[in-house]
Amino acid sequence: MKGFLAVLLCFSASVLAQDYPARPVRVVVPYAAAGNADIWARILAQKLSESMKQPFVVENKPGANGSIGTDFVAKSAADGYTILAVASGPIVVNPVLYAKVTYDPVKDFAPVAQCVVYQYVLVTRAEAPYKSIQDLMSAAREKPGALSYGSTGVGGGNHLAGELFALAAGASLVHVPYKGSAPALADLLGGQLSFMFDTVITSVPHIRSGRLRAFAVSSAKRATSLPEVPTMQEAGVKGFDISQWQGVSCRPVRRGRSSSA
Repeated sequence: MKGFLAVLLCFSASVLAQDYPARPVRVVVPYAAAGNADIWARILAQKLSESMKQPFVVENKPGANGSIGTDFVAKSAADGYTILAVASGPIVVNPVLYAKVTYDPVKDFAPVAQCVVYQYVLVTRAEAPYKSIQDLMSAAREKPGALSYGSTGVGGGNHLAGELFALAAGASLVHVPYKGSAPALADLLGGQLSFMFDTVITSVPHIRSGRLRAFAVSSAKRATSLPEVPTMQEAGVKGFDISQWQGVSCRPVRRGRSSSA
């Protein structure tokens, strides 16, 4: 773990000269609490706190598919005490999707490590009338605009999965963006959404308890935690393969510059 931090902290000579960390470190998660990004960031923060003998404190700054929290880190002091639990959405997708973002994904961040690659699983409430993907696709075609799905925001991985599904079904679907997967999942369970591409880790407890029905996982290979659930391609949706990565980034500081740059 200390080796991980040594790679993480690409900081100036003044920072490298001191024993890091000398005070608590802020870990910014650009999504809402209780979602996949938040869960793995808290696990990482706990391990770092134990190893480095200083608190690594998770702060959620959700919104705009991760852009709000990412921009916050981009404008923070480059001293190693604010790090980003980064996802592919705000770094890869948003600069392409939006006309303007308030940070530079290349110049404002030093990529450190890819920590997680995860799949989505297509789920509905157990009470929903759909028994298969074909049922869901047929319903979407028969009632254009009647079916809705949630996501972590415009451009999020589960939003793109939903759009790809709409193309495959040849149907019009209603996209409802949230600030994270947890509030979207809550609305799905509450009956406000028709379906969702949720992360496997957050859906598994509800699938096992019988509250959610799982149709397929989004990646080309089955999920180890849901070996009985087919892939989208196995379920008949050809060419469907979507996953998302998450990792850690920090503000880049060149040796010799002030730590407040």
